[in-house]
Amino acid sequence: MSHKHKEKVCIKTRKVYDWVTRQVDLPLISKSNGDLDNFFKCDGHSQSDICQFLKDHKHLGPFSVKCNVIEDTLFCEEIAQPNGRLDVVVTLPNGDEVVLQKVKILVKGKVNVEILDANDDVICRSQYPITFATAQTFVLCAPEGTEVECEVTFVECDAALICTDDFEQLDVSITLCLDVQVEADVKLEVEARFCKPREENINPIDICPTEKFPPQCPEVFPAH
Repeated sequence: MSHKHKEKVCIKTRKVYDWVTRQVDLPLISKSNGDLDNFFKCDGHSQSDICQFLKDHKHLGPFSVKCNVIEDTLFCEEIAQPNGRLDVVVTLPNGDEVVLQKVKILVKGKVNVEILDANDDVICRSQYPITFATAQTFVLCAPEGTEVECEVTFVECDAALICTDDFEQLDVSITLCLDVQVEADVKLEVEARFCKPREENINPIDICPTEKFPPQCPEVFPAH
């Protein structure tokens, strides 16, 4: 058979059945009064009263509070349901009804908190991390046999320390961006022609080529 003619071939590839992104704003995490006892370590010592410590060192202020996500603690995974994913009938904008599946995702991680002086130097650090977690429900095309891949693509963490005469509170707010894909290995029949080696007649010019994005396929993805 000539290699110049196209023929139908069968290939195995990873198919994306569904793909969504979502911004998640977690409920405010607060530590107040007794919860802050010995939570911070400043100048190498645990502080039973962080607000008093900052008051005693007000010459270093104004102070700011910084929240940092511990990247290697981020966890994002589907929650297995005892009877499998529940089918849900959904009405599309055009009026058609389709059967999709309910998918539950667990996201968790840890953050730490720092207090900075007027020169942005760290003077206090949390002695142990603050843990956060959330369970999110998605309605996706996820029939039996597909796998759900979840990734946290962005995390933003903000913190504020409130000190008054009779009140101390640390507030932490966290925003996540989730990327959830439903995938499965499939075999596809495509029309193609087999490749053959090219002639090795190209002389290298630069061993460090300019980095660029791979070519796109706007005809097929994303859908019109």
